[in-house]
Amino acid sequence: MADTPLDTTIGTSRVTPLRSPLSHVADRLAAATRTSGGAIRLAELPFLAQLNVRLDAKGPAAEAVGLALDLQLPLQPNTVVRAGELTALWLGPDEWLLVGPPGGERDLESRVREAAGDEPVSVIDVSAQRTTLLVTGPHAHDLLAHGCSLDLHPRVFGPGRCAQTTLGRTQVVLVARDEPRAGFWVLVRSTFAGYLADWLLDAATEYI
Repeated sequence: MADTPLDTTIGTSRVTPLRSPLSHVADRLAAATRTSGGAIRLAELPFLAQLNVRLDAKGPAAEAVGLALDLQLPLQPNTVVRAGELTALWLGPDEWLLVGPPGGERDLESRVREAAGDEPVSVIDVSAQRTTLLVTGPHAHDLLAHGCSLDLHPRVFGPGRCAQTTLGRTQVVLVARDEPRAGFWVLVRSTFAGYLADWLLDAATEYI
């Protein structure tokens, strides 16, 4: 579901349900998935916890944070490490994006800061900055290749790889999931999510 069940009452005020950036196209994404006969699957993974972390990769904080999260921060460029429900993406020599289940951003931030202790560390909650599109199916590579200049063949951009790139002229973080059939995550800024969803739906026309 694109909406979370946050419709509740606080005092005398009713809280409006939180809506994801792509809630308005959820039906279109689902329809494209159905009519493609399994060739393409498009869906939004809304509200994932996302933290941008910067620290010295060679310093004690990196090891301490890895132990606290039970996940070693990837040190090889454009690689991904996953442990349980937590995923770490390499964005730069001293920069990572931690992605976890919805609602876990505060706990995750606390664990990182406590593990780093007095060591220099920057932790920024960017959960509201992006949403995530899931693109899977036998033609997922072909679909993304319509608008991405990267070589997305599994031998080159296989499971465990990520990259900051452009897709349909939109800046994204592209992640090849753990197994080939698991497809891709496409992390896109919320303000451009609607445009990118429209682009994907248009590019997927030949498979529908």
